[in-house]
Amino acid sequence: MPRGRRPGSPDTRAAILEIARRRFLADGYQRVTLRSVAAEAGVDLALISYFFGSKKGLFGAALALAVNPAEAAARAMEGELASLPQRVLRTLLTVWDSPEAGPPLLALLRDVVQDEGHAALLRGVVEREIIDRLAARIGGADAHRRAAAFGALLAGVITARYLVRLEPIASMTVDEIVRHLGPSARVALFGPVGAPGKTGGPGRNGVLLSEHP
Repeated sequence: MPRGRRPGSPDTRAAILEIARRRFLADGYQRVTLRSVAAEAGVDLALISYFFGSKKGLFGAALALAVNPAEAAARAMEGELASLPQRVLRTLLTVWDSPEAGPPLLALLRDVVQDEGHAALLRGVVEREIIDRLAARIGGADAHRRAAAFGALLAGVITARYLVRLEPIASMTVDEIVRHLGPSARVALFGPVGAPGKTGGPGRNGVLLSEHP
């Protein structure tokens, strides 16, 4: 039997996912690389890219997520800056409301509450793929702190709506939640308008406004 790299068969894909899941849970999201997973699986790096596209894609597949919130949030960050907070909030709620995506995400959230390994894994994904990307997208003073504040607001809404089932948040439509929490989301991400040393949010052309040049 010839030796060498494994071909791209369904069995190979399953083996990659098994390795990736174990590595993500053991080492955390940030320390795992596509190259290290490929080396352990005995396949070419290009094959993992072909199967999963990116590290985010591999993570979502390894944890059997029908829709990866990190990928959905990344797409929602595109477009004009002014409506970004509401757009990201709406996108994530829509993903969680999905009959296909919601149950696996809720199972992951329950695992996060009960297991530090899952908590560390999710923390790494949120920090690297959502908060860091948001901070780079909005720029300005204290961008990372503002992105983290926005992330905390998102986490609170998701926990209240899907895990705790807190009313009336649990029964509200996505439109209602965005309408009620949109202003708070904007303040969290852009800072209060006119606050000394803070970013006041995007102007009409999408450029962040601040009291200081």
